[in-house]
Amino acid sequence: MNIEILREHCLSLPATSESFPFDNETLVFKVVDKMFCLANVEPFESFNVKCDPERAVELREQYQAVKPGYHMNKQHWNTISADGSIADEQLLQWVSDSYELVVKSLSKARRKSAGL
Repeated sequence: MNIEILREHCLSLPATSESFPFDNETLVFKVVDKMFCLANVEPFESFNVKCDPERAVELREQYQAVKPGYHMNKQHWNTISADGSIADEQLLQWVSDSYELVVKSLSKARRKSAGL
């Protein structure tokens, strides 16, 4: 996977925005105002996604390329290496799962105002 594939997928999800709130290298994707994915643009080697805590542990045990979230809450975030060891389709599914997890955490009013 490359950063453009990740970016296109994230931006295809409803009410998603992108920004560089931390520095000029870390691209952050948010739904409404909550992060669901972030990645270093240069070099693009991995990305972080939110995950159900139990599922996060399962994925870390199953895939060597999945680690506890780097610089994130390790209970709720995974860092996933984009080294080609996991199919792009699976990686993009985890991004979508992260998005859905964040959308579910939004209040009903915020989801409605964002058209979700």
